[in-house]
Amino acid sequence: MNRDDFLMLNNDYIYFDNGATTFKPNSVVNKVVDYYTKYTANSHRGDYDLSQKVDYLYEETRDKVKDFINASSSKEIIFTSGTTMSLNMIVFGFMKYYLQKGDEILITKAEHASNVLPWLELEKEIGIVVKYIPLKDLKVDLETVKNCITEKTKVISLAYITNVIGDIRPIKEIAKLIHENNGLIVVDGAQSVPHIKTNVIEDDIDFLAFSAHKMLGPTGTGVLYGKYIYLDKMKPIFYGGGMNSRFESTKEIEYKTLPLRLEAGTQNIAGVLGLSASIDYLNSIGMNKIHEHELELKNYLLEKLKSIDNITVYNKNTDSGIVVFNIDNIFSEDTSRYLNHYHIFVRAGNHCTKMVKDELGIKNTCRISFYLYNTKEEIDKLIEVLKNNKDLYEIIL
Repeated sequence: MNRDDFLMLNNDYIYFDNGATTFKPNSVVNKVVDYYTKYTANSHRGDYDLSQKVDYLYEETRDKVKDFINASSSKEIIFTSGTTMSLNMIVFGFMKYYLQKGDEILITKAEHASNVLPWLELEKEIGIVVKYIPLKDLKVDLETVKNCITEKTKVISLAYITNVIGDIRPIKEIAKLIHENNGLIVVDGAQSVPHIKTNVIEDDIDFLAFSAHKMLGPTGTGVLYGKYIYLDKMKPIFYGGGMNSRFESTKEIEYKTLPLRLEAGTQNIAGVLGLSASIDYLNSIGMNKIHEHELELKNYLLEKLKSIDNITVYNKNTDSGIVVFNIDNIFSEDTSRYLNHYHIFVRAGNHCTKMVKDELGIKNTCRISFYLYNTKEEIDKLIEVLKNNKDLYEIIL
């Protein structure tokens, strides 16, 4: 990885909020610009050269996504606006018709809002029952999961890596447990697909959702993966152009097959093509190397933080590049504003995970989330600033 590939790094910024979104390399930016300046056309709409070029590049991206997550078929890849839309499609396009009143859904209190609120809404709508898997030492323990599964359990829906605690869940083993109970597993991959190698076949994942913008790609673009046997039963959330074969004044309607049936309207074509370039970039480095780099940075940071007496770290024993902490007796947003004064950017608050306080014992934290372009030198600067935190209110007031 060459830091010169990222124009944002030419600024005097230390960016530690990669869990929210990532910087974009030149190759991704150029891909988006090329679409808007060299071959703008709609996809799957025209028979002329520009449109056919866009069709080819759009479907080439679908193939790249398939290979990136090791899906069986490109027909199992649906482009969406992001993880949130993908999870809502799973819940309201499939689960709404698959589940029945009284069926139980297992999540945890560490899940992102996008993997909580749709389930709670469906609970109100059709009478499913949402239950929580307790965490053990802030992690999902297989024995605990096993004890939570009953004959009524139909779905387990979990983040592969949570966005606050940063724990990596044993998804393959959890999938085995729920499949033995004739249930399904839904995986929120927003924080995992950009950071670790994903293999939906090996892990036996039924549904997976993730976003382009958290893996060097553009905003407003995401992916819904589903096993074909389930995805083919999903009802569209949106209806319109591009997803139908015909409709008549007699009210006869014929919809297209997967994947286009679930992609009504003009998609974020530039975003999809940018995702293609981001996958190329990540593949050129290697997902294992990215994960190793993030762990090295996390361990380096944890060691350095030991030299500062008044800092509490809440997730020392997780295996991702996420560190959540507070300066003792300082509100997290005040810490964030203090670091911002030195152009060090971290996330502060509840991180769209408003129930995790029940597990962490605290409502608001500061989050550092690393990515492939972060360095130990940036951590050294952070430590230098944190050591002077007794001057915090003099700086921000």
